[in-house]
Amino acid sequence: MRSKAFILSALIFVAASAAAQKPLQDFKGLKDPALFTRMPNFFLVSAASVDDKQFDRYQFFVTEKTSRAQKAVEGHRTTWRYVLDRSTGAGPSALQIKRNYQDAAARLGGRVLHDDAYRTTILIAKGGRETWVEVAARVGYEYQVTIVEREAMAQDVVANADALKTGLAATGHVEVPGIFFDTAKSDVKPESKPALEEIVRLLQADPSLKVWVVGHTDNTGAEDLNVTLSQARAASVVKALTGMGIAPARLGSHGAGPYAPVAENATDEGRAKNRRVELVARQ
Repeated sequence: MRSKAFILSALIFVAASAAAQKPLQDFKGLKDPALFTRMPNFFLVSAASVDDKQFDRYQFFVTEKTSRAQKAVEGHRTTWRYVLDRSTGAGPSALQIKRNYQDAAARLGGRVLHDDAYRTTILIAKGGRETWVEVAARVGYEYQVTIVEREAMAQDVVANADALKTGLAATGHVEVPGIFFDTAKSDVKPESKPALEEIVRLLQADPSLKVWVVGHTDNTGAEDLNVTLSQARAASVVKALTGMGIAPARLGSHGAGPYAPVAENATDEGRAKNRRVELVARQ
């Protein structure tokens, strides 16, 4: 039995060795990122070699003064995993791989935010957009490139009149998801219409209901400016609702600025939660 097991193991080893000698090729349909080509003789060998997420979070290493930290970046995230065709000879060092990508990014205006023995983080800021890149290579025959095109998540869930009613009944106030403003601006964006329509439905279903529209911000910037901005945004929502047929006497606006957070302001995620519009029941 032990001799049969030995023969089977030997056959598996021979088969694996033969497979290792077969030239590699890309899995059908897979391509490099638009920003970079790849190192010579590396391939995307399977369907799992490219992992694409329309919206995701990735923790990038950054160097702050002399210490290493991590920064969470959200947006369209794609990871490419490259494997060397070893039949072509020895692969490059991890340093050579990193330096190639750093030099290529520099030509695009990128700057290195972190560099250690195994990985580098590069930021390319252009045209008001941020592209974050990590290149990780622990050995010379495999490496990974992760790119996040930083952006806010598209809001797929908007307010629902029934949910708003339930929230008001339970606590006297309720957040209205799906109302959007440009950064530092107070005009309600057109894509807020579905959420506004749900508020109208709520108010039409109960003619006796009156509400304050309350704007909230994070704590970035001067406090007085945040209060002013939140007040202007709340007033813009009221203006939109009156334009949709709600009597002005049933609405009021208030800007709470950064003074009523629902999450910590130390993270991007927390600040995003704090930037919101709420309805507050009033007499």
